[in-house]
Amino acid sequence: MNRDFFREVFSCFNEINDDKQSRVVVISGAGKTFSAGLDFNDMLDMIGHLTTTGPEAGDVATKAKFLRNMIILLQNSFNSIVKCSKPVIASVHGGCVGAGLDLIAATDIRYASNDAFFSLREVDIGMAADLGSLQRFPKIVGNDSLVREMAFTAKNISSAEAKQLGLISSVFSEPKEALEAALETAKKIAVQSPVAVQGTKIALNYSRNHSDRDGLEFMANWNMCMLQSDDLIQASTATATRSETPPKF
Repeated sequence: MNRDFFREVFSCFNEINDDKQSRVVVISGAGKTFSAGLDFNDMLDMIGHLTTTGPEAGDVATKAKFLRNMIILLQNSFNSIVKCSKPVIASVHGGCVGAGLDLIAATDIRYASNDAFFSLREVDIGMAADLGSLQRFPKIVGNDSLVREMAFTAKNISSAEAKQLGLISSVFSEPKEALEAALETAKKIAVQSPVAVQGTKIALNYSRNHSDRDGLEFMANWNMCMLQSDDLIQASTATATRSETPPKF
């Protein structure tokens, strides 16, 4: 994962969010592993700018501003996955390390193959993770002790452990099976009302960081508009009449 990758992810998910034809996204790795994390050469090149005579070099304040802007650029990349109104499914095989874990923590549904393993590896390279795993991972797994152990020691957890913790939904024998399951789930989501699916994702994301009372108030305001949609009429009519032809949204 280099700077070009992060820029492309940000651009891609912003386009998907605005694309009326897309309903759901599946992310998988094309290589032997899902992701080995950050491209170290690219990171060293970025940090190297601070020791040159270029505009990034200078006093501590200048260097700090450059680094902060770069970190936010990378954070916004994975934030765009969370903010995307379409559900995002990850299919993981092999290693899911460092920034790879940051990435899947931003997705909605996660599947993995037996060979998958997960690691917060940033401590091994002398830094604290800053792209979302420390913020999202504890809320997903609900085991603060294990998250801290992983973050402090860079230990690996297997796909079986990840499922037990709730990080992933299901484990499959082969990577192909995990991807097929992800695509099958995507198909099931794609035929549902986009008003209902996207509203549900937005509500779940909002409620994760707000009280029950705030979440209910948010949904009351949301549904006072969305309950007037044509999708609701089509879906409820099909259910009430037990139509053999599913509604098309």
